Amino acid sequence: MTIFGIFLVLATLWTLAYKPAKASVWIITLPVTLIVLQSISLLTLGWALFFWILYAICLSIYLAPEQRRQWISTPLLHQFRKVMPKMSKTEQEALEAGNVWWDGELFSGNPNWNRLLRYPKSELSNEELAYLDGPVEELCQMLDDWQITHHDQAMPPKVWEFIKDSGLFGMIIPKSYGGLEFSALAHSTIVMKIASKSIAAAVTVMVPNSLGPAKLLLHYGTEEQKEQYLYGLASGKEVPCFALTGPKAGSDAGAIPDLGIVTNGTYQGKETLGIRLNWDKRYITLAPVATLIGLAFKLEDPDHLLGDTEQLGVTVALIPRDTEGVEVGERHMPLNIPFQNGPTLGKDVFIPMDFIIGGQKRVGQGWRMLVESLSEGRGISLPALSTGAGKMACRYTGAYAAVRQQFGMPIGRFEGVEEALARIAGMTYQMDATRHLTLDGLDSGENPSVISAIIKYHTTERYRQVVNDAMDIQGGSGICLGPANLWGRAYQAIPIAITVEGANILTRSMIIFGQGAIRCHPHILREMEAVHEDDEELAVRQFDQALFSHIIFVMTNIARTTWLGLSHGRLSRKPVSGITGLYFQRLNWMSAAFALSADVALMTLGGALKRKERLSARLGDLLSELYIASATLKHFISTGERKQELPLMQWAMEDSLYRMQEALRGLFRNLPIRPLAWILRFLVFPTGLRFHRPTDRMDKAAAKLLLQPSETRDHLTEYIYTSSNPSERSGLLDLALEAASAAAPVEKLLRDARHAGRISRKGELSLVEQALEHGVITQDQADKLARAEELRDQVIQVDAFKDLKCKATPKPRVKAAEKSKG
Repeated sequence: MTIFGIFLVLATLWTLAYKPAKASVWIITLPVTLIVLQSISLLTLGWALFFWILYAICLSIYLAPEQRRQWISTPLLHQFRKVMPKMSKTEQEALEAGNVWWDGELFSGNPNWNRLLRYPKSELSNEELAYLDGPVEELCQMLDDWQITHHDQAMPPKVWEFIKDSGLFGMIIPKSYGGLEFSALAHSTIVMKIASKSIAAAVTVMVPNSLGPAKLLLHYGTEEQKEQYLYGLASGKEVPCFALTGPKAGSDAGAIPDLGIVTNGTYQGKETLGIRLNWDKRYITLAPVATLIGLAFKLEDPDHLLGDTEQLGVTVALIPRDTEGVEVGERHMPLNIPFQNGPTLGKDVFIPMDFIIGGQKRVGQGWRMLVESLSEGRGISLPALSTGAGKMACRYTGAYAAVRQQFGMPIGRFEGVEEALARIAGMTYQMDATRHLTLDGLDSGENPSVISAIIKYHTTERYRQVVNDAMDIQGGSGICLGPANLWGRAYQAIPIAITVEGANILTRSMIIFGQGAIRCHPHILREMEAVHEDDEELAVRQFDQALFSHIIFVMTNIARTTWLGLSHGRLSRKPVSGITGLYFQRLNWMSAAFALSADVALMTLGGALKRKERLSARLGDLLSELYIASATLKHFISTGERKQELPLMQWAMEDSLYRMQEALRGLFRNLPIRPLAWILRFLVFPTGLRFHRPTDRMDKAAAKLLLQPSETRDHLTEYIYTSSNPSERSGLLDLALEAASAAAPVEKLLRDARHAGRISRKGELSLVEQALEHGVITQDQADKLARAEELRDQVIQVDAFKDLKCKATPKPRVKAAEKSKG
């Protein structure tokens, strides 16, 4: 009976923590519970005394804030100051860049799913749709990627002229300055469509609309600077680049060695206060053709011409190409994707102070400006390029797998190929869902810096996996470069996407959780602000409030994780019913587990977690998969919960849940305090590991969607370049798939007739001729077989050249009609 009484007390504490209950409810409920249990003899005097003393201690701590601050909070604050690593200025500015959005809900351990579903869905306007069907379609038809990448190693002048004249460099610039003023969704969709035809062209278009002079001017420029430059940037008269990376400052961009000295000098024949600059930058996209260079450098004022401070910090300026001392023009060649990219150097370049973006008042604010602009830009461009590659794989490798036959059947029906096709379909669905949710936020005015890192890393990594799977399925047709190869350049471009706008290894191991833990956690940032507060009394008050709120937060997540682990989330709240509702409940469980695991890691490792990059990476993986899974469910619901797309949603959710579980397993196996790791694993997975990779049946259902024409296939591959022209590889594959699907029932008639002995491979007549003679098929059906065979034969051909320079005309493909009958 005593054990039962103790259990009831603990159950009461657990129930109060799970909600969590208000302080007044705690104060009233606990003594009432103890009195009732004592009155019915469920607690012995000793146990009752223990719980009463515990209650009295907690109550006195709560009701005596001055004593609590003196004896608890102040000593802990001093200890925190000793162990907390000093934050650099660049780290501080990175943390303050952007804002917290849905990532904050995921960090809470108790996401408000109704809030997620209420986020407005961004839609393309009629003007944007017309632009996609007009200038963007026309550009795609102009692009000959083999000519660009192999022969010319540059885009032809007519393409450059069209891009400029159609306003593609000014998608983000307001109409009042001559730009298109398109939404983030339109920006992303345009880049995605162009990338599906030519990655070189897509990169050329996306860079001026991402981290570059236009975005910096819009956010920080003076009115005079906007008037001077934005019209030219929108029209293409000015071609911009932005120079940040150099030989000695790559991922550690805060260590920029490029230096500017405040001094007096002569500009255009006039004496003026300005900056003497020297820089050495590389990997700068559009630098060889740029007319306007955005430059990041460190500014110093040794003669105190601006004030008492000598080290003024990172500053950003706009420098015309024709300024004396500027050197540009050489090119890098990034893996045979010949977008304009190269070094830029400056030697003793003098510029006036008003070349600084935002003017003199923006001196030293460059790093914050860059991080804020990057957090928005990298949430659009690279995810669009990656999703476009996924959609291409779904449409065209799926078609190839349905058309290409081995051992008398389409290769897409082999289980090994089905597994790869399922990954292609499921990961593309994940990428598109994540892209859409992020764009919804951007178009609503959000600027989520942590989420932009998540989507950049995970879409480009899925791009890598999807294209690798596509190459495996394509086989020899994937490795033979030529006009007929849709995959060679996409495969070569993978490391470019992985590397730019934050190298993926760094993004995963240091940024996603390292930045997310401070920005998105409901209490850590307030604790850190208190630690760095100079006013001691204010610091103690702030720290006290944040600390005890944090303690309650941990107690709540212990209770939630335990209960959700025991029930597999099934008894938690969900915004919808059915299988989708069950997945929301699973995410409730994983969100609570993440919040608790993150706090345990932070409390036990403290500042050392910053150096435990692999632990930080696993926590980042967990946060990322929670975001991807959230996006998947919202995408499924916001697109009408189409029954035909259920296999894609289920595959994507099972994949994300399994990845979350594996991230937690890796974390628990490597936490340094082993007993705590065992306890944590028991709390999170009390009944054992629950999640698995998608089943073979799920793989088959997802893969099947890519093997035949359907509305679902069209929706999954929406807004990439398609063609009905058989002279284009994309058009040929679509036509071949339609023909193969039309011929499939006829092929079944032939197989059945052969098994029944009505037709045979023996004899002079082909199977089709025998089937016609015996009335198994009609002439119309025979024509369908012939059409499918003709197109299949064209699809399986690869380019061949007269010499290894591949500059000769490719050999003509053999037509099916030229082959022998049967």
